Amino acid sequence: MSGASLISVIVTTYNREDALDAVLRALGAQSDQNFEIIIADDGSGPDTTSLIESWKPRLAMPLKHVRHEHRGFRGGEIRNRGIRAGAGALCIFLDGDCVARPDFIAAHRRLYEPGWFVTGNRILLSRELTAAILAQGLAPQMWSFATLLRQRLSGGINRLAPAAHLPLGPLRKLHSASWRGAQTCNLAVARSDLDRVDGFDNAFVGWGLEDSDLVVRLLRAGVRRKDGRFATGVLHLWHPWNDRAQFAANRQRLDETIDGTRVCALRGLSALPSEDEMSTHSSMAQQ
Repeated sequence: MSGASLISVIVTTYNREDALDAVLRALGAQSDQNFEIIIADDGSGPDTTSLIESWKPRLAMPLKHVRHEHRGFRGGEIRNRGIRAGAGALCIFLDGDCVARPDFIAAHRRLYEPGWFVTGNRILLSRELTAAILAQGLAPQMWSFATLLRQRLSGGINRLAPAAHLPLGPLRKLHSASWRGAQTCNLAVARSDLDRVDGFDNAFVGWGLEDSDLVVRLLRAGVRRKDGRFATGVLHLWHPWNDRAQFAANRQRLDETIDGTRVCALRGLSALPSEDEMSTHSSMAQQ
């Protein structure tokens, strides 16, 4: 991808202003600033809106906010709304508690290749370290490898490998046909490829596997997987486990996708209501 091409970074969030603040701080300090940020808000309260508005004049890049009403975890649908709001040729999906290191955007731009999507990985931070970072406004994305090593030895982080940088070359394509392990906490997909498969499937409600479903359909459409490890690792702030009550139903949906031949989502980007329809629904709900 050329340096002139805009990238859309789609950040999902739900009522986690402290983490989102850290994520925006890290994105604002990227070495490559030719990107826009789209906050895909799964129905947060007004504090999230206030935080986003406070960040808009402080960033060198555009910051957009898309939101729908909270009706349980709807990660696929809110990401679709983020895709629709974006203007970039490449969409990078990032969770609202994943802190990007300064070369995150530059690394994804460097790894981009037509016909391929890039899967990144993450370092999990402990509950105690996360609390200290958020309370003290620390910037873990700037920590040296030596500092991260000390945190690994003390139990603050679960591993070091995502912080390393290695030129893997052709090794990045060893698992080009595998869907397992690809997660939207760190995933880059060309907008044209997302349009080809009609984005995420809005039928996935509740935590889990909407990202796997997307990747299975991308592979079926002929888009290959490229490994972003040792280049695009992020720092994942601790959070409690999400409610997994719908996981079995989502697993069944994923199995149906795997066993079938379908490329497009059952209810994807094209099934989203128009902005006018959303505005009308919101107005009626407030009456």
